[in-house]
Amino acid sequence: MKQLSLLLILTCIFISCENRKEQELLKREKALTLKEEEFEKKEADYKALLAMRDSISALKDTVNNDAELITEWPQKLKGFWNSKMLCRESNCSQYVIGDQRNETWEFVSDSTGIFTNVLNNKKLVRVFKAKYLKDRILLEFTSDSVSKNRVKMNVVLDDIKENIIKGTQTITGQENCSARFSVELTLPQKK
Repeated sequence: MKQLSLLLILTCIFISCENRKEQELLKREKALTLKEEEFEKKEADYKALLAMRDSISALKDTVNNDAELITEWPQKLKGFWNSKMLCRESNCSQYVIGDQRNETWEFVSDSTGIFTNVLNNKKLVRVFKAKYLKDRILLEFTSDSVSKNRVKMNVVLDDIKENIIKGTQTITGQENCSARFSVELTLPQKK
């Protein structure tokens, strides 16, 4: 009888020790998971900073190499142009290959530089910062930090003729999805 009660007591002690070890192990696993999540966030921040550094370096190189940067639109470009955009490639849910968009683009200048206003149904949709080089136009737009959908748009117009301008627009959305549109600008028909 004494042996049985002693065996029962030892079994209870052994089970309680096992539970304690298991609980400590679970606590350690939770702490390790939290540290891994923190590390992943820091790694994502680090990658974002590297990407920003690279884009700034590329922009500096572009600015330094583009000594012929023009600060006012030439008369032949100033004013309104009809745009026709066609989605050529996309991995974003908002943009489907074959999507067409028609807007009005206005090339404007002021004392702070050159810009391109984008209008849809006569309402201002966005304003591109612009750079006009001898043989191409570079436009850039980034949505503000309070915007629900963060978007970055880059346009390269590198086929500039008398009444037609062609190029490519690249849209980078959240989670690094991207869409590429062909862009064709034409002068409005005079009535």
